[in-house]
Amino acid sequence: MNSKKYLQMLGMARRAGRLSMGHDVALASLKSGKAKLVVFADDISERLVAEFERAASSGNEPVKCIKIDETINDIHRILGYKAGVLTVDDINFSDRIFELIREENVYVNKG
Repeated sequence: MNSKKYLQMLGMARRAGRLSMGHDVALASLKSGKAKLVVFADDISERLVAEFERAASSGNEPVKCIKIDETINDIHRILGYKAGVLTVDDINFSDRIFELIREENVYVNKG
C-alpha cells in the first residue's frame, strides 16, 4: 500500500462512493455543485487543467483544484479506475485530503 496519507484518504472516499472519476463524470459533478475538490494526475494535459479550473471558478463557490505527483497509471493502480481527473464530492473528505496534500508539499493550483 502507498504510504502517502492522501492516497489512503482518496481510497476511503472511493469506497464510500464520494469520488467522481474521469472527465465526463467529474465535470458533471463540478457543474452540478457536488464537487468540493478537483484532483489532477501529474500527466494530464494543460488544456484539461484549464477546462476544469474555468468550471471550478464559475460556480457560486469556487472549488479548489490540486495536481498531485501520481500519474494516471498510478491512480489506476491505487484506486482501481483509470482517470486523470477526479472530484471529491464530500466536504469532510475534501478538507482532509486537501490538508494532507498540502502537508506533503504537492503543487496546489488553486485554493
